[in-house]
Amino acid sequence: MTSVALPLIIQGGMGIAVSNWKLARAVAVAGQLGVVSGTALDSVFVRRLQDGDPTGCIRRALASFPKPEVAAEILKKYFKPEGRAPNEPYLSLPMYKQAVSKFREQVTIAANYVEVWLAKEGHSGKVGINLLTKVQMPTLPSLYGAMLAGVDVVLMGAGIPREIPGALDALAIQAPAVIKLDVDGQPADQPLSLTFDPAEHEMTHVPLQRPAFYAIVSAHTLATNLSRKATGKVDGFVVEAPTAGGHNAPPRGALKLSERGEPVYGERDLVDFGVMRELGVPFYLAGSYGTPAGLREALAVGAAGIQVGTAFAYSDESGFMPEIKKQVLTDVVAGRAGVFTDPRASPTGFPFKVLEGVSITQQDDSRQRVCDLGYLRTGAIRDDGKLVYRCSAAPERDYINSGGTMEDTVGRRCLCNGLMSAIGLGQSRKDGSLEPPIVTSGDGVKELMAVSQGRTSYTAADVLRYLLGDLAPAMARDMAPGYPALV
Repeated sequence: MTSVALPLIIQGGMGIAVSNWKLARAVAVAGQLGVVSGTALDSVFVRRLQDGDPTGCIRRALASFPKPEVAAEILKKYFKPEGRAPNEPYLSLPMYKQAVSKFREQVTIAANYVEVWLAKEGHSGKVGINLLTKVQMPTLPSLYGAMLAGVDVVLMGAGIPREIPGALDALAIQAPAVIKLDVDGQPADQPLSLTFDPAEHEMTHVPLQRPAFYAIVSAHTLATNLSRKATGKVDGFVVEAPTAGGHNAPPRGALKLSERGEPVYGERDLVDFGVMRELGVPFYLAGSYGTPAGLREALAVGAAGIQVGTAFAYSDESGFMPEIKKQVLTDVVAGRAGVFTDPRASPTGFPFKVLEGVSITQQDDSRQRVCDLGYLRTGAIRDDGKLVYRCSAAPERDYINSGGTMEDTVGRRCLCNGLMSAIGLGQSRKDGSLEPPIVTSGDGVKELMAVSQGRTSYTAADVLRYLLGDLAPAMARDMAPGYPALV
């Protein structure tokens, strides 16, 4: 991406398949950067197949997969032409570990390929993929699958993605890629790693291009560090304020909570835009910048534009269940919409925003703990020296047996299952219950009235028209020649 081709709007890569291929495609067709969420995309992929792939889109994309026999094996194992029977549980994928089977990696490759391929189908717009640095173990096969489909930009936050630029450089030439595996208790001088070798999957005949890499950061100091110490080129940054949805960076310094129990951010958490400008690469502002005024403010401080999540999250094209979107927009009109920044909900230890009303709240402990997706599991060395994988939202006994403490389990939520339920792919349990949803949203949900105009339905194009308004023609002419007009 060059200075004359930068979009003004980056659509946020939200949740598990909230930013799905339909949303990313709609934004990309309109000339901005559409983004798919890569989080847990392999589980989303196989569950869509088990629900019958009613539109045939997944099978259409798989028909172009560079290794047809892998596509055929995936369909044989997971595709149910008639869909699942009522209350029939989904067949789950094996949870990720440091090393998994060749086929397990290939499902991840195919899932990311399909999502990006569908988002890019039939137009020349730009499409990115958003991955979480904290979700380490599927990262390399996810990147490879997205690159096979021609992804234009990779965006990563929720951690320090220092090794990702170098991994992209390696994958672009079909060479093995290696990143460090964070393991609690592992001696610093004996690091463990995650390795991915494209040659093992026999698709090295496909020519690949290295996508641009944008790091999502909360501080100018982190941006400076990545610019200097990343293993390859960082092409840009998204500077995310703590009002953004999903995971937020914790406040700098000692944790202080408000009367509501939310983390308190202060002056140390403010970003120095002068430092960002001096880094010499494009940067975007995110978190409560999703308004026309926010766009103007971002441009005034030298940003290339804004990243917008919440407004797109409730558009017709997003992956949230229609009833959730309708309820949230109804609550917005009635003035009932609220967001709680929960310092305990996420097993990652990062503050996590939870929409109040339609989701599990901090006080709701009714769900029986089950850990069967495992994307937020992390490695740890147990007292006996064994490498184990644990999540503080898993059953307490399992977490304690893996070396964790009971204290660390308090208030934790299973984000994997809850976010999957929010997009209509919740697991059916043996007792007939369905996993309850968790809905994450930025603080901007309270301001959706400006986008929805009191309606309970709107499109991604409506969001772009709202954000750009009368600025679109002038900005297209002055900042990005060739920028297509909104239709």
